[in-house]
Amino acid sequence: MTSKDNVQAALIDSLNGLLADTFALYVKTKNFHWHVKGPQFRDLHLLFDEHATEIFALTDLVAERVRKQGGKTLTSPDAISAKTRIKPQDSTDLDAMAMVRELRDDNLAYVERLREVKAAAGEAGDNATDGIVDDWTDQAEQRAWFLREILA
Repeated sequence: MTSKDNVQAALIDSLNGLLADTFALYVKTKNFHWHVKGPQFRDLHLLFDEHATEIFALTDLVAERVRKQGGKTLTSPDAISAKTRIKPQDSTDLDAMAMVRELRDDNLAYVERLREVKAAAGEAGDNATDGIVDDWTDQAEQRAWFLREILA
């Protein structure tokens, strides 16, 4: 494998990691949407659904970046689980503010993954991925900001 092939493989791997995190963050956000309760139920229920919709919309865009780079995307829940850095949360009894804290932290971790993808795209000379990641980063930072302000 040439150095250029290695750089391209690293970009594809980075994008697949982002895809795994996107799916995992979507599922976690939707889980919290379904199970939130308490005095802020309505506001958080709607916010979590809004965030989940935004995150889910990214799955196809990220997967298509993988394919445009000549790679193969993740193919199963096991593949997602193996590559994600988003910690699972199976409890349906979390306090609403615990949910907000987890999602804030997960969105900040997602921003870090996006920065890694941006660096890999720059290394590979993939201007399209490099540019679009800025928009995805802004979305994740906005989600983290909204969640942070709820905790203030």
